[in-house]
Amino acid sequence: MNHQEILTSYIAAFVSELVNIGVEDVVVSPGSRSTPMAMVMAEHPELRVHIHVDERSAAFFALGMAKASKRPVAILCTSGTAAANYFPAIVEANIARVPLIVLTADRPHELRDVGAPQAIDQVHLYGNHVKWFVEMAPPENSKDMIRYVRTICARAASTAKRSPAGPVHLNFPFREPLIPQLDTADLFELTERSAGYVSIQAGEYKLTNEEYREIGESLRSYKRGIIVCGSIEAEGFNDAVIALAERLQFPILSDPLSQLRSGSHSGTYIIDTYDTFLKNEKAKQFLKPDVVIRFGAVPVSKPLTIFLKENSDVRQFVIDGGAGWRDPGMVSSEMVYCHETDFCRSIISYINKDNSLSYFEKWEKINQLTRKNLAKVNEIDVLSEGKLFYQLTERLPEGATLFVGNSMPIRDLDTFFHFNHKSIRIMANRGANGIDGVISTALGAGTFLQPLYLVLGDLTFFHDQNGLIAAKQFGIDINILLINNNGGGIFSFLPQASHPKNFEQLFGTPLDLKFQSVVEMYGGHYELITSWEHLSSSINANKEKPGLKVMEITTNRDNNIQEHRELWDAVSREISQLLDGKC
Repeated sequence: MNHQEILTSYIAAFVSELVNIGVEDVVVSPGSRSTPMAMVMAEHPELRVHIHVDERSAAFFALGMAKASKRPVAILCTSGTAAANYFPAIVEANIARVPLIVLTADRPHELRDVGAPQAIDQVHLYGNHVKWFVEMAPPENSKDMIRYVRTICARAASTAKRSPAGPVHLNFPFREPLIPQLDTADLFELTERSAGYVSIQAGEYKLTNEEYREIGESLRSYKRGIIVCGSIEAEGFNDAVIALAERLQFPILSDPLSQLRSGSHSGTYIIDTYDTFLKNEKAKQFLKPDVVIRFGAVPVSKPLTIFLKENSDVRQFVIDGGAGWRDPGMVSSEMVYCHETDFCRSIISYINKDNSLSYFEKWEKINQLTRKNLAKVNEIDVLSEGKLFYQLTERLPEGATLFVGNSMPIRDLDTFFHFNHKSIRIMANRGANGIDGVISTALGAGTFLQPLYLVLGDLTFFHDQNGLIAAKQFGIDINILLINNNGGGIFSFLPQASHPKNFEQLFGTPLDLKFQSVVEMYGGHYELITSWEHLSSSINANKEKPGLKVMEITTNRDNNIQEHRELWDAVSREISQLLDGKC
């Protein structure tokens, strides 16, 4: 076999195995050194190839696809800085537990460290941010090499999917000529599996029945317990944790990314305004727990994080089916490695339903009082960030996917987005909490989840303008609510704001940009919203329009912080009046 034939059979075996293990989508960024892999991928009838020119955006687009589909997605790029541009999305995928298969083409070993163009050190390029790295062997003409490339592919996919899910990196050194031989009718059949190739089965973390019994029986002795749910995607978890809360009579403090703030369940045990009332010292003393059970990622809410840390003297369980260490406050007393749904279902049988409702009713009463006061944001006439998030439950259609940007939007969502029955799925990039790649990730999710709404700030929008090309290229429908307060609104809530000298230059960072031209460049429909009535009519009209739709909502940073503080102060006063005779 000549070089071209060897190269083709090697790559065809890899691509065939990639499809065999369940990968259906690959995001490819054009480049020379990755030519053979890209051309063979494009030939496979069961592989969807998405071309994305910008590698940073491409990786986030794939991240969104993997988050939405809950399947590994592959990304392919050429050598050099193209691979370096994958880095932010790989960091996010690693912390957020999203399965990505990162395929980077590279110069062969003889062209490294000798001044060759587009040659950087790609060995362990992503360091500890990937679960597994392999420097692939150059193609050879042997059955062992075909078995090798298939086995590595199977291991890579298995490692990416295995809990905790995450990215893996395979680096392929390719020698020229790079054009594969594609004129063979049985291109992929030639390298099909025969008996003996590896099949990988992976299980889940479980406890023994005795361990479930011990935990269940110990929980029966606690009367003042809370369940904290962060971002979590475990199948069947919502019903299981609600059943557990009902049995224990414990409130569920549900992060917006827990998917518990929307749905067909009653919402009886859902506490959704803790981010506001846990700022009140009397409330925190009144609601002090004697046990905490926590599931999922670290919650968005800083007041909740502080509350957990202030109660480090009580027993705190962290249940993690991915066997990680999600405890930045170092407050856990038991780290339990077990599938979260199995945990809830298994310990219920060891818990008698004899707990008093009195502790849960305390949380419920304060939650209802806080909801009532936060509802006053709806009385604001001018365009307001808080009111926008408060009204999302009413304005979004049933079954919508809501992707939310970081900084202020995700925090306003936490404060103002309350329980509803619309089954709205909420997504965000809360692994590394960055503002980069948000548009691209949302559009990636939009390939599987519709209707799609994205709410983000002007700096986040600016940071990922390149990502808008995916809506145009792939015909993805997306409704973007762009909050433009001309800068970094979140810094107005941070200690930096008490030092006004140079604040605007260093933190406010007003860009004074007109976004209409950007939206139109990508073939989108743009509207500058002027009133709440205008917003309502635009959202309704855009439901019938395909593609990219951007509704820009201009707000004022100074007014925004004043509105928030007035609402928080009003809630705090009411809670203090309620508790003055009870604490």
